[in-house]
Amino acid sequence: MKPLQRFHNLPVTLRVPLVTAALMILLGLVASQSVLSTLGRVQDARLAETARLHVEGLSVALGPSVLRQDVWEVYDILDRARAGSEGQRLLLTVVADERGHVLAATDPRRAPIGEDARIFEIGAAAPEAVRMTGDPVLRVTAPLQYQGRTIGSVVTELNVTDLLAERRNVTLWLLVGNALATAVLAFGGWLAVARILRPVGALVQAMDASGGAPRPIPGAEIPHGDPGLARLIETYNQMTTAVGERAEAERRLADRERFVSLGRLSSSLAHEINNPLGGLLNAADTIHTYADRPEVVRQSAELVQRGLGHLRDVTRAILDQNRLDRAGQPLRPEDLEDLRLLFEPEAQSRSQVLAWHVQAGAAALAGHPAAPVRQVALNLLLNAGAAAGVNGRVGLTLANGGDGLSITVSNTGAAMTEADLARLLASGPLPPEAGSACGWCMISWRGLAAGCIMSGRTGRR
Repeated sequence: MKPLQRFHNLPVTLRVPLVTAALMILLGLVASQSVLSTLGRVQDARLAETARLHVEGLSVALGPSVLRQDVWEVYDILDRARAGSEGQRLLLTVVADERGHVLAATDPRRAPIGEDARIFEIGAAAPEAVRMTGDPVLRVTAPLQYQGRTIGSVVTELNVTDLLAERRNVTLWLLVGNALATAVLAFGGWLAVARILRPVGALVQAMDASGGAPRPIPGAEIPHGDPGLARLIETYNQMTTAVGERAEAERRLADRERFVSLGRLSSSLAHEINNPLGGLLNAADTIHTYADRPEVVRQSAELVQRGLGHLRDVTRAILDQNRLDRAGQPLRPEDLEDLRLLFEPEAQSRSQVLAWHVQAGAAALAGHPAAPVRQVALNLLLNAGAAAGVNGRVGLTLANGGDGLSITVSNTGAAMTEADLARLLASGPLPPEAGSACGWCMISWRGLAAGCIMSGRTGRR
């Protein structure tokens, strides 16, 4: 992922402080460079002025002595000039004659008399061109003029350690100040943006926590000081109200349509059943009246048969039209509740105790088809109820087995025979002799993916 794309993926509460910090760093660099440049110019001007005054003063004082080659007088003038100089600024001053030989110096050991003075002019600059280069010692050279003629030269070493220390201190303070200012402004930007976007965060939380049903934001949390955000949240509240009203209207409409459909179905059913019933009643009355006449009884029986067949066709058509197609739908907790409602009357008719334990959650149930599981469980419950007998006990435990569902059906009735267990737990296709006695339950169970049956008595699978 590119850095720019990563930056765009950051929340705005982080992007704004980062942008503020970057701008502050850029501004700090520009300001620091300006301050350091100004300080450098001031220091260079101070050095140039010091060197110029020093050289001009020596030119006036040393002129006659240099002409006379009076070494001691030149040394005395240099010594007095060093004593009256600015602190420890002047480290060494060398005076050379016209031939370029050392005439006198403030440190005779470093610059003996008669030595070539050009070695001290290496790296030296004129007084007006002297600049801070980062070296603690700078050299300045200038011609020594007297009465319009050049009679020698002067080389001076200047100590600029204090100026370098001043520049380092200024740089350090600039770095610390810029870092503090950047941190304070970045933190302030984060606080400001977080406060500004707090209503937006409340809006996002209301939308995420709604679970499909939008939740309105209380009026106390609406920032009336910000017209844009206030209008956005008010629009959202209006939307939630409209969604709620629409859901309620759809619910009422669905109830109304269900009642209308039920009424239409009842009317059609009454109409389709009433006509055959009239014929059946007439046939029954005819049979009762002419019971001694076989021909009449036979005709009436045929009429009864046709009427019952018509009722069967009507009932089948109604069932086919209104049966819910559950194929392919996932298993839900509601399906298990329906299963319990279906079996409870059967258990109550035998005075049986029903132990019902559903330990699997909705997420575990959703991975299995609803129709086969319901039908298999119902068939097992019916068989268990029949085996338990009157005043027996029937139990169902449904748990998540990790890689599938575990359905345990128990009863207090007699155990299955070894032959039945062998036929039920046999692998592979069912034997032909099983016939229809094995029941639909076992066929459906074997059709389930990764399904198996375990005997609680023998432990065989």
